[in-house]
Amino acid sequence: MTAAVALKTEPASWANDAKQAFHAVEGLYQEALGSVRARVSREGKIVNDLVEADQHAAHGLAWFATYVQGLRELIAYAERLQAEGLYGETEELLNQIGFADLLAQVYGGIPMSQGETVRLTDFGITPQQIAARRPAVVDHLILTGNTPKNRARLAELIDQQAAAETIGATGLDETLEAIRSEMGKFAATHVTPFAQEWHAKNDYIPLDVISGLAELGVFGLTIPEQYGGSGMGKIAMCVVSEELSRAYIGVGSLGTRSEIAGELILLGGTEEQKQKYLPGIASGEILPTAVFTEPNNGSDLAGLRTRATREGEVYKVVGNKTWITHPVRADIMTLLVRTNSNEKGYKGLSMLIAEKPRGTDENPFPAVGMTGGEIEVLGYRGMKEFEIGFDNFEVPAENLLGGEEGKGFKQLMETFESARIQTAARALGVAQCALDLGLRYAKDRVQFGKPLFAFPRVFNKIVSMAVEIHVARQITYFAAREKDEGKRCDLEAGMSKLLGARVAWAAADNALQIHGGNGFALEYPVSRVLCDARILNIFEGAAEIQAQVIARRLLEG
Repeated sequence: MTAAVALKTEPASWANDAKQAFHAVEGLYQEALGSVRARVSREGKIVNDLVEADQHAAHGLAWFATYVQGLRELIAYAERLQAEGLYGETEELLNQIGFADLLAQVYGGIPMSQGETVRLTDFGITPQQIAARRPAVVDHLILTGNTPKNRARLAELIDQQAAAETIGATGLDETLEAIRSEMGKFAATHVTPFAQEWHAKNDYIPLDVISGLAELGVFGLTIPEQYGGSGMGKIAMCVVSEELSRAYIGVGSLGTRSEIAGELILLGGTEEQKQKYLPGIASGEILPTAVFTEPNNGSDLAGLRTRATREGEVYKVVGNKTWITHPVRADIMTLLVRTNSNEKGYKGLSMLIAEKPRGTDENPFPAVGMTGGEIEVLGYRGMKEFEIGFDNFEVPAENLLGGEEGKGFKQLMETFESARIQTAARALGVAQCALDLGLRYAKDRVQFGKPLFAFPRVFNKIVSMAVEIHVARQITYFAAREKDEGKRCDLEAGMSKLLGARVAWAAADNALQIHGGNGFALEYPVSRVLCDARILNIFEGAAEIQAQVIARRLLEG
């Protein structure tokens, strides 16, 4: 590795240059938005068929907007940490390399996946327009930011830090950092040493681990104090989800069940339902599961077929659900059903709080009218996935969420911002785990007389992981701050999930590559992390669906 090289750019100078470059990119984005909007509109209205026909550009617009947000948040990060006196060399290098890399991709091509790239010309922007929106400062930042010297220096700084540290200051307050530390200590003792065995054997996460999480307040983190929770915000949720997922995504995802159910009941439930269920969810006494997806519908909830017919004081549920996480141990299901078969699409959907007894491997669903079978999966184990069938399964009518039929889809949509932010935080944790494993192996493995980490092609992979995690973290935590302040953040939440999932997969792939042949061996944890990372681009809205949702919001203005 090269010797340490002092940075040549003063923070204030970089910030001024970055703002000028950002202004140019933002102008390009507006031109791209206008061009695509014109192509998919008829008589001033967005037309679904035209959006579908021009899907590459429409989805590319979602990625372009995500990059614009990333650039914006890197500038904000620098200003925030400078004001707090926390903007050191590591933070500056993360920002300079990250900003330069985003700029280069905007002008050269943004990867939407490993095999799909969207370029400015795909939006209908001409070379003349691109040239007019590429001032000299853009090339200056690219040429001076993501340089071999800067990458080598960042690698040295990474090499010097303690293994458990997060690379770069987060800028979080002392309370949140204390929570991060507490979660890290719990995970180091109760999760990390055992995660590989749980994965290899497809075992459930032990109940004593779940009890430990409950004692730490994980399940009631964002539930108000009046209902037995801690009353904290979505930033705290991100901290906890990221740190636990860094140890094992299954453990980091246990809180997701409670987060979804808690928010559904808090936002859509009656006061009686809140009093009945929220304290138990917060304490961990009640374990919930989300039962939404159906075998032939996937993301198309408008085509949902599971019916709930009211007969006196009960609903009788008939239908099939799939990809249901942790249902055997669950005490309640937030169950999306069609209560009005005459209403097509979303209007006839309702949400039920369906109670059920806990099952076992031998008898997973000891409830009348309920059967199911396990779906064996590559990764994301520890809670187990099931298909579930309902045959006149009964739910008391008083457990209709909110007490009014036809509100199910709206109630679910109200939780999507939080769910996507939380999934982005889990992605950060998985990516960080991959970085940890790759870095440790690169430093310990000696080849040709020196550690792998001494070779630029290896330490550059570590640097890329650190920088991409840094960028994704800024968008994720920005979305969480917006949510905590009561602002609409569906765009930013979607962007955080979209980018976070791609970053996690890239980190896992790079970490496995560093391991070489050993990475392909099941005994090495990085093989598990690769499998775990892959699901992040699929659940909580597949990347294509996520891009579609973001694109529609952007195009509709």
